[in-house]
Amino acid sequence: MADEILAELPLFPLQTVLFPGARLPLRIFEPRYLDMIGRAYRDHTPFGVVGLRQGGEVQRPDAGPAGFAAETFGDVGTLARITHLERPQPGLLVIRSEGTRRFRLRQRERRKTGLWVGKAELLAEDAAMAVPEDLAAARETLRGVLLHLERQIDDPGQRPLGEPHRLDDCAWLANSWCTLLPLRPELKQRLLETDSPLLRLELVADLLEALPSAR
Repeated sequence: MADEILAELPLFPLQTVLFPGARLPLRIFEPRYLDMIGRAYRDHTPFGVVGLRQGGEVQRPDAGPAGFAAETFGDVGTLARITHLERPQPGLLVIRSEGTRRFRLRQRERRKTGLWVGKAELLAEDAAMAVPEDLAAARETLRGVLLHLERQIDDPGQRPLGEPHRLDDCAWLANSWCTLLPLRPELKQRLLETDSPLLRLELVADLLEALPSAR
């Protein structure tokens, strides 16, 4: 449901944009995230990935009133569920996570530890929609890319896109291209905020046509 509210969603601001269906590996060493990730893994609960607009991924001291450098991030993000966790040494977590649902932040609060927590409204899941014939080239090109990734990366869990591969679905196809293409973070954020999966795919198809290799 689109009006489901998560009252205290722990947030992970990153210099990347996570799309539903995409995988996100992370190395966790900051105290504010070690506890958060440990709880999420133990309780089988998600955390929210939001794209940074200002600030860095690693917390650093600052002379401001909050005691930390300023961080700002977008209102729309994606829930991430942890699929694998390792503890190679004390003070370090290595995880694999996967994007699930988009959300919109209604409120946000930075706690004394530096951890951001938000009140988030889950956005409606993308409706299943067949890829129209005029956008079939984006589907067939991605089919070739996936075959290349399978040859290059033996471990399926290390590949950037989760399974099953729904090549005939507009939303999955668009989200997959948004994950793989080397786009500016602000452009990826705008694509994430685009509610129509068909429009998102049309925008991606325009970007693909503009690539030098497509000319």
